Amino acid sequence: MSGSNSSAPDASLAPEPLSFTVHSLPEPSLETRRTASGRLKMLLVMLICAAPVLASYFTYYVIRPGVRNNYGTLIEPMRSLPAAAALPLQNTDGQPVDPQSLRGQWLLVVVADGACDAACERLLYAQRQLRETLGREKDRVDRVWLVTGDAPVRETLRPAMAQASVLRVPRAALAQWLTPAEGETLEAHLYLVDPMGNWMMRFPAAFDPAKVKRDLERLLRAAASWDLPGR
Repeated sequence: MSGSNSSAPDASLAPEPLSFTVHSLPEPSLETRRTASGRLKMLLVMLICAAPVLASYFTYYVIRPGVRNNYGTLIEPMRSLPAAAALPLQNTDGQPVDPQSLRGQWLLVVVADGACDAACERLLYAQRQLRETLGREKDRVDRVWLVTGDAPVRETLRPAMAQASVLRVPRAALAQWLTPAEGETLEAHLYLVDPMGNWMMRFPAAFDPAKVKRDLERLLRAAASWDLPGR
């Protein structure tokens, strides 16, 4: 059309579309994949091994809290056995003992000086009798006497403790793991440690042995699916 200034746009002047180049992320190395896979497998194995333990404690502590009616005081949260640096143990010959070697059994623990007064003797006697009254289940329970102070263990007590673990420990170090009830001394109680190495119950001073036995039997039944006699 005459007088018109319009004309068809020049295609060569049209803006070119933007282009993007996508670079793929570097794939993890074979070694990295193997490490991750190994860790996952190890975690799965640990969960499988721990499942029965967790299930038994879940049943005892959560599902049946009203039925439990325990006599001893439950330690919440439970306290794991310290490492040797924090809890240096020695046997009666003065040789070091790793606290972790006590794992694998239920432990009935008495704390007393080597001289062992009348109250100590009563505790050691009750400890031995309680284990014996468990019958065929007694092989799942060990007696432990943690000896504080510098006094040697009296010779008259050695025969009675022949089947027990008698271990010397600094009282101050022990007090970082086990603690008495308010107003009581460390030596006043009988303590219970589970096979995983957790201090989980403390029985009253001047306890009733029949009630302690009832607690022990209930705990042993709850752990029957995973806890076997002997370490």
